[in-house]
Amino acid sequence: MTASPDEIREQQRASWDRFSVGWERWDAVVQAMLGPVGDAMIAAVAPRDGGTHLDVAAGTGEPGLTIADRIPNGRVVITDLSPAMLDVARRRAFARGLGNVEVRECDACDLPFGDAAFDTVTCRFGFMFFPDLHAAARELARVTRPGGRVCASVWAEPAGNPWVTIMMGAIASEVEVPPPGPDAPGIFRCAEPGTLAGLFGAAGFRDVEERDVHGTVDLESPEQYWQLQTEIAAPVVAALAGADDATVARVHAKVLDAVGAHAGADGLRLPYHARCTVGVR
Repeated sequence: MTASPDEIREQQRASWDRFSVGWERWDAVVQAMLGPVGDAMIAAVAPRDGGTHLDVAAGTGEPGLTIADRIPNGRVVITDLSPAMLDVARRRAFARGLGNVEVRECDACDLPFGDAAFDTVTCRFGFMFFPDLHAAARELARVTRPGGRVCASVWAEPAGNPWVTIMMGAIASEVEVPPPGPDAPGIFRCAEPGTLAGLFGAAGFRDVEERDVHGTVDLESPEQYWQLQTEIAAPVVAALAGADDATVARVHAKVLDAVGAHAGADGLRLPYHARCTVGVR
């Protein structure tokens, strides 16, 4: 039976709340990994000092916090569905001395802001998890002022993201994982080129462009990769939850072996491929 949008939201809120501890623990690694994507998004929207910026589904706060640092006379609102993730964002903002940041718990498909409330908007790796993609795109358009710029990023095709597929492939070889529905939230749901561009166009954005971003996940060892995945990746933990110790041990061994192919003298580097879509309201 397909879950309703409200059920999906509650499941996601509970999951992100649960994994917020891991996200905070791995913050330095995650931010180093995703920094190039955030930089590309910031360059695409070009927030101005004194302006207003909205970061949707920002989790622990990026790229909103970096934008707040760059526009000290501006105002940045960071939103997420998970209150626990927003608590991490608050702590990160305080640690960086950012007084121009507000956090709001809300659903991306029903933003609690007025029309044309923001000069610029970002949404990093959120779209593929939204219950209603078209509603989310319309909401981003609604809250952006005429002439304002919006940028969202998603993961591109699986072939360019072994940092995900190595783990999930090893799990699938040992654990029966039900295939997701075609419209079910998931990491590669919006991977097809043109997916977000189509949503942006339908929502009323103009001058829509797609820009690819390539980077690496830099870790010390294959074992650290396993630890990262099993502490912050909800689908990984869910897939392994019902497996016995022997099965988990086999998955572990397969993961370390496959990841080892990307290891060198300076540690482990796993490539990734993301896609940013930018549009003008």
